[in-house]
Amino acid sequence: MPGRLHVNHLSAKLAASLGRESARLELKWMKEALKPTDSPTALRAMLERRLRGEPLQYILGTTPFGPLSLLSRPPTLIPRPETEDWALRLANAISPSASRPLSILDLCTGSGCIPLLLCHLWPPGSARAFGVDVSEEAIRLATDNAARCNIATHTDYVTAASPCNTFTPVLGDIRAVDFHEALAAPFDIITANPPYIPMREYVQLSPSVKDYEDPLALLGDLPGSPVEDGLSFYHLIARFLAQKGVLRDGATVALEVGDGQADAVAHILHWSAGLRNTETWTDPWGKARVVLART
Repeated sequence: MPGRLHVNHLSAKLAASLGRESARLELKWMKEALKPTDSPTALRAMLERRLRGEPLQYILGTTPFGPLSLLSRPPTLIPRPETEDWALRLANAISPSASRPLSILDLCTGSGCIPLLLCHLWPPGSARAFGVDVSEEAIRLATDNAARCNIATHTDYVTAASPCNTFTPVLGDIRAVDFHEALAAPFDIITANPPYIPMREYVQLSPSVKDYEDPLALLGDLPGSPVEDGLSFYHLIARFLAQKGVLRDGATVALEVGDGQADAVAHILHWSAGLRNTETWTDPWGKARVVLART
């Protein structure tokens, strides 16, 4: 089949799968993502990948997150609109300055989307952020995204001629006993979008999620968990927060949660980390999405 006819045929199949308007937009974005050096068959290949169920963000290689355009590569978790919503809200709720800079730790950082957005939106010299992940692929992607967003690393900061915000990706495992020793505590803000999907829900996810995104970034039940409720990582985070010297006085903790988990996570923070001042933020779709705690 000639190239143009093949593309038209694939576009029609995409419209039948997604609906006419969604398919039109996706085809538009694919065309915009093409480079002058790409093969004449590149668009056809993109459509074929999409029809196999691959997430659009991996095909395009980028995803929007607030005002940022972040690189997106498999298998690192693709930033979701609900995460974007609360990260923007957090950025607006706190007003750091170069004279009173804040130290930020993002756990399970993935693409680095949350700390990079904060560093981008806050005044130069007001934020020193660290993003931790157990995945080497995620740390490489977060590092590349910092460069793409012109966010300096800690090394760059040392030689910078003017004040700037910094982001330092850190390979680490919150399950490790010595996890905190590699981090520059205390912190003013700790954020996390940890794995929180229970196994019973994970097995029902669409193939476009299960077959492409890292299960370690999605599954909230650790191997051997006595209860499969998706809350394993909140217990680990609470244990970390409870350690002396991790949180500065007046610190803020913001944790994304799954549907129906907010009360349980607030309870974990209360009893395991001693954080009794908590509130819940609802996302634009009416779901309790973030548990916010303050020291």
